[in-house]
Amino acid sequence: MVTEQKITGYPVMEHFYTLQGEGFHTGKAAYFIRLGGCDVGCVWCDVKDSWDASKHPVLSLDTITSFASSHPGRIAVITGGEPAMHDLNAICDALHAGNFKVHIETSGAHPLSGKLDWVTLSPKKFKAPLEDNMEKADELKIIVYNKSDFHWAEEHAAKVGPQCKLYLQPEWSRKDQVTPLIIDYIKNNPQWQLSLQTHKYINIP
Repeated sequence: MVTEQKITGYPVMEHFYTLQGEGFHTGKAAYFIRLGGCDVGCVWCDVKDSWDASKHPVLSLDTITSFASSHPGRIAVITGGEPAMHDLNAICDALHAGNFKVHIETSGAHPLSGKLDWVTLSPKKFKAPLEDNMEKADELKIIVYNKSDFHWAEEHAAKVGPQCKLYLQPEWSRKDQVTPLIIDYIKNNPQWQLSLQTHKYINIP
């Protein structure tokens, strides 16, 4: 008989208290927990150091929740890397016990686990999202690198539920070129909204 191993910690690249910079919850205080490990491999990823989970210390659930609870905000954002590579049941339960709303930022390429209060799905071309995850998305955030991404965005928008918020976000290194394209696209397709990486504009984590 195989006994399921209880998860007591996770590889954490970094953790910090800041404002959510993107999407529906922009401007809200949130504690970010960036887990190590990713097999999606976006070429323009700005946290490539997160890809190898073995490079990052395993923090206990008590440590993670203690750091998070030392701040007054009660939104915890689990991000990565690709956080869905991990079984998130234990960390979700621990954070909920601390009265946090638990949000996740994921590519959707792995099955989601844990009780999640908000799912930000940002699908990547390098590894397709699972169909089941499309239906669970509270917001769909498409990173726009060039014009062809608008068609790609519509393909994914057709797979999410009617409650899902739709966002187009310029890839940071191409923001000057693609932001005007996104603005024009949204004016013609008002079911979409603009998401900006406001944390980068105001120079916060």
